Amino acid sequence: MASHTIVLPGDAIDDALIPTHPKKPLRLGPGLRHDPSTNEILPTVAGQLVSDRNKNAIRVETSTGRYLPRAGELVIGTVHKSAADVYYVHLSDHAAPATLPQLSFESATKKTRPVLAPGALVYARVTLADRHMDAELECVSSSTGKADGLGPLVGGMLFPVSLGMARRLMMPTPAPAAGGSGSGSGSGSGVVVLEALAAAGLQFETATGRNGRFWVDSAAGVKTVLAVGRAVQETDDKGLGVEDQQKLVKRLLKEMS
Repeated sequence: MASHTIVLPGDAIDDALIPTHPKKPLRLGPGLRHDPSTNEILPTVAGQLVSDRNKNAIRVETSTGRYLPRAGELVIGTVHKSAADVYYVHLSDHAAPATLPQLSFESATKKTRPVLAPGALVYARVTLADRHMDAELECVSSSTGKADGLGPLVGGMLFPVSLGMARRLMMPTPAPAAGGSGSGSGSGSGVVVLEALAAAGLQFETATGRNGRFWVDSAAGVKTVLAVGRAVQETDDKGLGVEDQQKLVKRLLKEMS
């Protein structure tokens, strides 16, 4: 279970927000430093403090900046090239390509593995993230052998969003929006555009990458895909609240009619 609060550089962090685990050491992530003179943990950037008590980890996430892969995160990558046994996949414009084993897909064998051309999109999970090594990805659960929603993303369109918006879109919700899939986009995050569009009758499929990428596809055609992508991007760019998001949806639906 993770908790979230906004912090500024130099803010004192409430002890209640710092996870403690009887067996695991505390792990400080990006945006934090330990002051040995006071034994305090201080933010070095403005952003959202995220403390995960299960992992005994704490970090500060910002809406901007370059993406740094973390193990367990879901990402949308673009295939750069292939080698004998792996694909090289771009997760951002500022990092070396991650590696994706060609057999890391559900039921993949040397004969049945997917053939991904440069530019193909994949929805993957980060399995290894180390500052001294290229990140590694998988498109299958190592425990179940099932894709669990991961794999090539065929068709649709990709929309860049801020890292903060990606995090908000991926927050779990009590009830997923009808027509949406891939990740949550619930009112608990303050993002309601997808629920509003689905409630209005639009049918679409989505996937959100923690690396600031949002994919949309729809059997209804390009007009629906563009409306969904535009709604999310405008909400992100303008920092729209719930009421303004609802107004945005009404305007987009009117433009589509």
